[in-house]
Amino acid sequence: MKKVFSAGALIALTALAFTTVAQTVTLDYYFNHEVHKNKAGQEERFHYLWEETAVSGFSTFGDAFKATGAHLASLDKAPDAANLKSSNIYIIVDPDTKKESPNPNYIMEKDINEIEKWVKAGGVLVMMANDSANVELPHFNNLAARFGMHFNDDLQNHVIDDAHFADGGVDVTGNPIFKTAHKVFMKDVCSISTKSPAEPELKNKNGATIIAIAKYGKGTVFAVGDPWFYNEYTNGRLPAEYENKKAAEDVAQWLVKQIR
Repeated sequence: MKKVFSAGALIALTALAFTTVAQTVTLDYYFNHEVHKNKAGQEERFHYLWEETAVSGFSTFGDAFKATGAHLASLDKAPDAANLKSSNIYIIVDPDTKKESPNPNYIMEKDINEIEKWVKAGGVLVMMANDSANVELPHFNNLAARFGMHFNDDLQNHVIDDAHFADGGVDVTGNPIFKTAHKVFMKDVCSISTKSPAEPELKNKNGATIIAIAKYGKGTVFAVGDPWFYNEYTNGRLPAEYENKKAAEDVAQWLVKQIR
């Protein structure tokens, strides 16, 4: 006996077939592992954490990903095939110097090989540097080099105080990543040199590349010369003309769209 499906049932089955699994955005907690003492005198993690709502946290950036339907995760171990397997996007921000951690976890050759294989298979890697005085560039650049990028030992968009916000202003109007933001604030960043397969994606008023993109195998690499989207610069403190919160949302949506 043949089973007959109603039009409604067929529509429901079709919708089920095309339902997408929520993507996972993993933030590195290993290469960046800064600690300080809280008010109770206890040592605790801080700086660029999903759950951190203070100005030094990434909670607003995390909310931008959650708005796309993505799940947030963190990785407090060296990356490898097993612990990256469930991640679609992997973010490394501001690797520690000895000034920030007495025993920093440097990005080593084994780590680079694991990350490269993961990107080649379709992963989306985000590298967020800083001005050279506040980030461990030598090992970070070993990773960046695999994708045709190099974070330079320089200082772009230097802003001396809140009376000089304009020095950190960048026009992003018409950039394909930034669908809603028109002007953003990026303070004290390093520039990025590129060669194939990397290409400049955003330049500042001096013509220096501050965001670069690379397509690598089935994957994508997004590099920016600053941690940029921590809460201090996405929580409304900036003058209204600087749309960093919108930019965070634009970048999150663009990154999720790169997932194969």
